[in-house]
This record gives sequence, C-alpha cells and structure tokens, in this order.
Amino acid sequence: MCGRFSLAADLDRIEQALQVHLPGLSLSPRFNIAPTQQVAALTSLDPLRLEMLRWGLVPSWARDPRVGARLINARAETASNKPAFRSALAKRRCLILADGFYEWEQVGIKGRPARKPYHVRLSSGDPFVFAGLWESWQDPQGKELRSCTILTCQANELIARFHQRMPVILGPQAARSWMEPSQVAGDLVQLLVPFASDRMTIKAVGPIVNNPRNDVPACLEPIG
Repeated sequence: MCGRFSLAADLDRIEQALQVHLPGLSLSPRFNIAPTQQVAALTSLDPLRLEMLRWGLVPSWARDPRVGARLINARAETASNKPAFRSALAKRRCLILADGFYEWEQVGIKGRPARKPYHVRLSSGDPFVFAGLWESWQDPQGKELRSCTILTCQANELIARFHQRMPVILGPQAARSWMEPSQVAGDLVQLLVPFASDRMTIKAVGPIVNNPRNDVPACLEPIG
C-alpha cells in the first residue's frame, strides 16, 4: 500500500524527470504527505493540467466525504470491478507527483513493538509519478471536492519485506499511455506492475515521520 510519501524535489528536476513543462507552477517542498491532505496531480497531458487534489477518493455518489479516508489506495487488480473506482478508471485517470514514499518495519524495542520508518525512492533520485484515479464530488450546496487515490500492485522484492503491496510507479512512456483517453481499462492492466527493485533504493529515517503533522526536511534524514 501507500500511506505516506514525499515531493521535495525542485521544479526543474520535476520537469526534467517527467518530461513535461509546468510554466508558472509553484510547489512547496513536502516531506511527509499524508492521507486527506492536498497532493499535486496531472489530470490531463493534452492540454497539460496540474491540480491539487485531496488524497482519499470520494466517489461522486458518496453521501459523506469522510469515506475518502478509507479510499487512499485502489488495488490495480480489482479497480475495474469496484463501484468506487471503475468509473474513474475508465474516464478520470491521473498522475500523482512524488519523489519517494515511506514504508514501516515492525520491530521490537526493549520488548515493546514499534514501527521503524524507511524512505523509498528511485536510485537516480529523480521524481516520478504514481498511477492514480480522481473524482469530483459535490456537497448539497454545490461546492465541489476533487479527490484522488493511488493504485497499488503486488510488492517487488525490495518492498515485500515491509508489505505485500506497493504503489504503482510509472515511467514516462507508461505514464503517457495511462493518461491516453482512448485507452480502455482492460488494456491498462499491463501498466500496473511492480517497479523494478534494482532501480530503487531505501534508507532508514527517524521516527519524526511517524507523526503526519511533521512535514519538515528532518523526515528525510537517514539514520544508522
């Protein structure tokens, strides 16, 4: 799964890695992005459109937007069959910008269970995109809420020590295919596969990241 990630890279590096031009865009560095917070997502490549979406998908038919807190991830294998995701998979795919994500290892410290955080990123250090879905929901007064979820797949060898699932990371070519409006859901499955372990790196970080209120550079500082 994916429950926390980062986007601290500068704009030039984001544009170079994603092979896009984002004129006039201003993004503040984020070191500890948590569910229900705003995330940067490309909802169209032609024309290019970057939006801030709330992380945790709220289906258009939902009675209460709080349901989004339970829909931060969507399983790639079943999204096309789930009422909460199938419409978005067909019509509202997006690319969620990131430069790393967090995983936790269950460890025992002095006989007490604890969670040891790790930060995972590409070996190149480049920013990347998660495969995502987005939705539009309106409250009774007509106010719109745009939200998103991150697709997950079976974990690769690197991530499997922490969790059975991992977020779907797309390279530039796969990202463009994912965003192509003419693509049908059945043909997209081949894109939703584990990213190669040998192109990723992982480092232990401090427990400061365990608190989602902490969104500071220290979240990325390695320990040990």
